[in-house]
Amino acid sequence: MPREPETIVLASTSPFRRRLLEDAGLCIEAIAPEVDERAAEKPLEETGASAEDIALVLAEAKAVDVSERHPERWVVAGDQTLSLGDRIFHKPADMEGARRHLLALSGQKHQLNSAVVLARGGAAVWRHVSLAHMTMRRLDPGFIGRHLSRVGEKALTSVGAYQIEGEGIQLFEKIDGDYFTIVGVPLLPLLEKLRVLGVIDG
Repeated sequence: MPREPETIVLASTSPFRRRLLEDAGLCIEAIAPEVDERAAEKPLEETGASAEDIALVLAEAKAVDVSERHPERWVVAGDQTLSLGDRIFHKPADMEGARRHLLALSGQKHQLNSAVVLARGGAAVWRHVSLAHMTMRRLDPGFIGRHLSRVGEKALTSVGAYQIEGEGIQLFEKIDGDYFTIVGVPLLPLLEKLRVLGVIDG
């Protein structure tokens, strides 16, 4: 008899990450981490940590937080940062912030840093970060306003104020990177690690 697939805890309330994992055939239970991301991130930025390191630290903090409360379970958490040169972007707080994000990214090549961490027993057991390079076409300010009017508050749910799985794809002229990395989870490395650990069939 084949064994029942193990339910993996997703330390996130993100519907995008949950859907990616469930669409890949994983059994997921979502539990919100109790982590103040901005408070955790501030000292990292002040000490000059890279955007990749910040994404990994935040993903680990979320995974470990939930794993400490459910030590017998496998817990996965992700985090994503966006860097343009030395500047690190956060999710815009409002539509004016989204407009400023897109104005700053217009005509530029930026980097998405997508981290994923597996934890068990209150400790991280595996960490990974994947990168994607996104070249945004030069955007007319009037177009940015019309675009944001169409997509609405969806623009506030991502660090770049866009979703390539939706109308945000129109903002780009070139993308170098894995789709899943961009949407929010480096899915292929995660699935490979879960197979190696025997958590999923393979």
